[in-house]
Amino acid sequence: MPQYMLLIYNPLTGQASPEQMAEMGARWDAYTRSLTDAGVLVGGDALERADVATTVRERDGQIQFTDGPFAETKELLAGYYLVDCPDLDTALDHASRMPNVSFGSVEVRPVWDRTGPQATSREQVAQAGA
Repeated sequence: MPQYMLLIYNPLTGQASPEQMAEMGARWDAYTRSLTDAGVLVGGDALERADVATTVRERDGQIQFTDGPFAETKELLAGYYLVDCPDLDTALDHASRMPNVSFGSVEVRPVWDRTGPQATSREQVAQAGA
C-alpha cells in the first residue's frame, strides 16, 4: 500500500495561549487516535522549533553547518505523520481533518516507491494507488 507524508506547517507569527495549547493538544490526540483507529498510522511526531535546527550542506567541497532553518519562510515545518493509505484521496481525506488546517497547512507527499517508476504528476500518484 502506498505511504504518504503529511507534513504539518504552522505560521511563524502568533503564539497560542496556555488555554489554546491545552485545547489543541486534545484535538491532536484525538486526530492521532483517528489515524490509529483507521489502521493507517505508521509514525509521526512533533518537531522542535526551527530556531534550534541546524542546516547541513556541502559547498565547494566543504561541509557547512548553519544554525537555524534552511530558508526564511512565513511557515515552519512543525511535525509530520507517515500514513499507509490505499490511495491519494484517502490520504487527502485524513489530511483535511488535521487540527491545524484552519490556520496552517498540510503538505501531502507520496513516499517514493523504489520498486517502481517515480510519479511525475498527481494523476500518476492517483493511478498508482488505484
